[in-house]
Amino acid sequence: MPHSIQLAQPPLEFIPERFNPLVYYITQNLLPVLLRFRIRPWLPAGIAQVETVNVEVLVNLYQKFQAGKIRFLIAFRHPEVDDPLCMMYLLSRAVPKVARQKGISLQHPIHSHFLYDRGMTLWAGDWLGWFFSRLGGLPIHRGKRLDKVGMKTARDLFANGKLPISVAPEGATNGHSEIVSPLEPGVAHMGFWCVEDLVKANRTEEVFIVPICNQYHYINPSWGKLDWLLGKLEADCGLPVQQLGESNLVEPEKVFYERLFRLGEHVLSQMEQFYARFYHQSTPIVKQTDPSASRNEVLEARLQTVLDRSLQAAEQYFGLESHGTVIERSRRIESAGWDDIHRKDLPNLHALSPVERGLADWIAEEASLRTLHMRLAESFVAVTGTYVLEKPTFERFAETSLILFDLIARIKGEKNPARPRLGWRKSRLTVGEPISVTQRWSTYQTSRQAARVAVNDLTQDLQVAFEKMIS
Repeated sequence: MPHSIQLAQPPLEFIPERFNPLVYYITQNLLPVLLRFRIRPWLPAGIAQVETVNVEVLVNLYQKFQAGKIRFLIAFRHPEVDDPLCMMYLLSRAVPKVARQKGISLQHPIHSHFLYDRGMTLWAGDWLGWFFSRLGGLPIHRGKRLDKVGMKTARDLFANGKLPISVAPEGATNGHSEIVSPLEPGVAHMGFWCVEDLVKANRTEEVFIVPICNQYHYINPSWGKLDWLLGKLEADCGLPVQQLGESNLVEPEKVFYERLFRLGEHVLSQMEQFYARFYHQSTPIVKQTDPSASRNEVLEARLQTVLDRSLQAAEQYFGLESHGTVIERSRRIESAGWDDIHRKDLPNLHALSPVERGLADWIAEEASLRTLHMRLAESFVAVTGTYVLEKPTFERFAETSLILFDLIARIKGEKNPARPRLGWRKSRLTVGEPISVTQRWSTYQTSRQAARVAVNDLTQDLQVAFEKMIS
């Protein structure tokens, strides 16, 4: 059975930001080790190189920030869990190096505050909240419609903190270096709030958002390791394991594509039957109604239908409406699940009678299991039927295979499974051109409708900037 929370929990407390220079410098010194080696199964590993592009943009921003001329927010792409350490390398190693080369003196530490999902401490442990707090991190409840305490603190740090602030506008990892998930509007809102706070305080700093794109490449792609991973997934699914023979070494992409496609079709069939039988949801197959559709189009349509069914399985239980994007629906489900697990209406669980506590635990476990349907959809939010076919690189094969590995491990009930390492990787961080939020303020402040348009336009411009930086 998938891992679930079986007991009702007290409300999640806010973890205040408490930046500690000692913790920061220790982490910075350990950075080469943390990038290369896995300490715990779910921690990053396997980054042998970090390449940085256009770093002088950040150098100039930090110089102006420290001179009191600007405020800025770093909006970074977040495809993998490895991204925060790569970002720390960029700020603590690459920026000082380029500054020295240009003869620019910057105050240390060259760092930033950052937002992280409060739910991370639930699966990683309370120590992570302590650690992130001392690194300048601030928790945000992703599932809440508006985390007032978290957003108020983030807003204050953006306008008044001694460091800039970093946010991942995609909201969650999507496992794809070359696909940008639809951005959430929170970063744009934060930009305009900062301008508003500065205007009210009669301050003249200009507010910028600087996009940073992170991509991963395998230094020496190992088709043999990918062959092993696909074999493991085939065995887990009860399929015959197809080993890569010597005759297929010349063009392994064709062989691996067929294996990956077969795996995808098999898993989809299993999930279709699962939701149709046990959740009473019919899942029509596109091929039956559209004979002209290619098998990739059919696969993608089936995938989107299964994701919709998985969200509905949770929405029906929590009494939620099925409208909006996958991300919007996932956030509502997450919020409802947290409300049933972390009981604000029961601040003292120990004071409950055995019957009351039993009922509370019952609800918590049901909510936890229903939320797992949302986790499935969230993991596949960026997966398409043509991603590998359009560009059959080792990286795209690896990304899609690892997403399947995560899904199958979750179905098997593994908690924080160790992702297979398919080879040493290189992270490539590209700093984009800063976007001035201040220059858009005159439009934003005219009316509520104009404000909504300004937020949407800024979010879309940021999306375009990310997509242009993908090499």
